[in-house]
Amino acid sequence: MTGTGALRLLEAIRDYMDRTGRQVRFYQAGSSEMFGAANPPQDENTAFYPRSPYAVSKVAAHWYTVNYREGYKMFACNGILFNHESPRRGETFVTRKITRALGRIKEGLQSKLYLGNLDARRDWGFAGDYVRAMWMMLQQDQPDDYVVATGESHSIREFLDIASERLQLKWEKYVDIDPRYFRPTEVDHLHGDASKARTLMGWAPETSFTDLVEMMVEHDHTLAKREKLLKESGYAGVSAQPTR
Repeated sequence: MTGTGALRLLEAIRDYMDRTGRQVRFYQAGSSEMFGAANPPQDENTAFYPRSPYAVSKVAAHWYTVNYREGYKMFACNGILFNHESPRRGETFVTRKITRALGRIKEGLQSKLYLGNLDARRDWGFAGDYVRAMWMMLQQDQPDDYVVATGESHSIREFLDIASERLQLKWEKYVDIDPRYFRPTEVDHLHGDASKARTLMGWAPETSFTDLVEMMVEHDHTLAKREKLLKESGYAGVSAQPTR
């Protein structure tokens, strides 16, 4: 649905605009995974080299958006967002997997963390900064495509270093490498150049890499403390996630 879903939305919007005469602004959530094996740094002029079915589908959605913008004069823009993280990130993503596990290890609830390629490098930013960029794209006079990135790249080892230091742990004692987590077609290095977004929209990230990691660690350590308290109170099956 990643590719065809975007196409169906664009066609529905086109039909609605034709019938009503009303204007609609469309944002397509692109991904740095579309660059895949392309040499860093990657910007709007970098040729896509996707390395997974997901990334291929994102490339299709990107070009559907460009096609509808040019063919039907729609306000349709692509945000090519590099990895954007926060405490709300799903726990299967490597950043949240790390912070969640280290918090549990700190509280004695877990003994091991299994990871894959620790040398993979990503351009990680705070999701809140990136959502602001999405909104700004939709406020422009003309639709366009923008890379959104911090302009820095860090390895998973570096992420582990900052996260474990915050918790006063030595991650090397707890992390084991599991071959199952290596990709069949690896994406080694994603590093974005968001000069266009800075120049044309005045956007810039406000949260540093270290602050982002520490924010996620603090959140997940708090969850682990709650989980431990529930377990000690005989409620091991109750979620430690806060209700909203």
